[in-house]
Amino acid sequence: MAKKRANGEGNIRKRKDGRWEGRYTAGYDQNGKQIIKNVLGRTQAEVKSKPAVAITESQQLDASRSGEYTVAEWLRLWFELYAKLTSREIQKMYKDLLENGRLRKKRRKKHPGLSGSTVRGVHIMLHSALDRAVKERLLIRNPADSCVVPKVQHQEMKTLQPEDLKAYLDAAERRNALAMFYLELVSGIRKGELVALQWADLNVAEKTISVSKQATKDEDNNLVVARPKTENSIRQISIPQEAVDLLIQEHAKHPSNLWLFPSSRTGAMYHPDSVATLHQRILKDTGLEHLRFHDLRHTFATLALQNGVDIKTVSAMLGHYDAGFTLRTYTHTTRQKQDEAAQTMGNLMAQVR
Repeated sequence: MAKKRANGEGNIRKRKDGRWEGRYTAGYDQNGKQIIKNVLGRTQAEVKSKPAVAITESQQLDASRSGEYTVAEWLRLWFELYAKLTSREIQKMYKDLLENGRLRKKRRKKHPGLSGSTVRGVHIMLHSALDRAVKERLLIRNPADSCVVPKVQHQEMKTLQPEDLKAYLDAAERRNALAMFYLELVSGIRKGELVALQWADLNVAEKTISVSKQATKDEDNNLVVARPKTENSIRQISIPQEAVDLLIQEHAKHPSNLWLFPSSRTGAMYHPDSVATLHQRILKDTGLEHLRFHDLRHTFATLALQNGVDIKTVSAMLGHYDAGFTLRTYTHTTRQKQDEAAQTMGNLMAQVR
C-alpha cells in the first residue's frame, strides 16, 4: 500500500533517477484552465522552496503584474504545496507581527513590531482570501474565523490651538522654514508628500499644489520617491494666495533646484525625519507642548471643520479613501458642530414660541 503523503507535501514525488519533482499551478489561461508547471531538486525540501521563485520568474504569473491576480490565486499554490493553515498558526503569525514586525534585524530594536491596526489589516486581507478558498472548496472552513484580532490602540489626538499658531509660525520663520510649515497648516498633507513636492507641482495661476508622489523607505531603509499607496492620495489641493506667495519666495532662494523644499546642506530632497526634528525645535523655541508632526495634519482638519468646511472637502484634501473615515477620525470636531447646530435650532424655536 502506497505511503500517504503528509499534509503540505502536495504534488511532490521522488523520481526513478533519485531527484525530487514538484508540480504546481502557475496560474490560469484565458479559458480558466490551470497552467501546470514542475520544478526539480535533489531533496524534497529544495523542491518545496522553489515554486515561489518559479512563479515570480514565470511569464504567466509575472510579479510585476501581480495586480491582475487575486490573493486567493496566489494562496492556491501555497495550499497545494505546503501545510494547511490552522487557526493556531495564524494566531502565532499575528503575535510575531506584533512583537517583531516585518523589519530587518538592524531596525527591530528601534521599531520592534507592527501596530494593532496594521495587523488587523493583515487579518482582513487573509480572512478574505481564505473565504475565497472555502468557496472554491480548497478548505472546509476558514481558520481565520476563530482568531483573536488585536485591538486598535487609539492615540489621543492633539492639535495646535488657534492662539498658538502665530507663535509657531514666527518661530518657523526664524528658522527659515516658514513656507514649509505654513503650507502644512493650510493643506494638511502628509510628511512624505510634503518633502517630495517639486516646483513643477505648484500651479501659481490656479493656486493649487499637485500631490502625486511621496518620500518613503524601501526594504533596505533607503529613502526613495514613490507613487502614493492609494489613488485617493493623488490629488490637487487648493491653497491660499499667501501660501503661493511664500512658495514663490522660497523657490527664489534656489531657482535651479527642482525640489520645493531642498535640504540647505545637500540641495537634495529634504529628509522626512529632518522635517520632524525641525518641527520639534520650533515647538521648543515657543515653549509649546509636545506634538508630533502628524498632529499638524490633525490641526488643519480640525480647524477646517470647525470653521465650516464640509467633511467631504476636508476628506478630499487629506487624501482619505472616503469621507466616512474622516468623519470617524474627527468625531470630536463634527460633534461640536452638531452641538452648535442644535443650539442654533433651539434659539430659532424659542423665537417661534
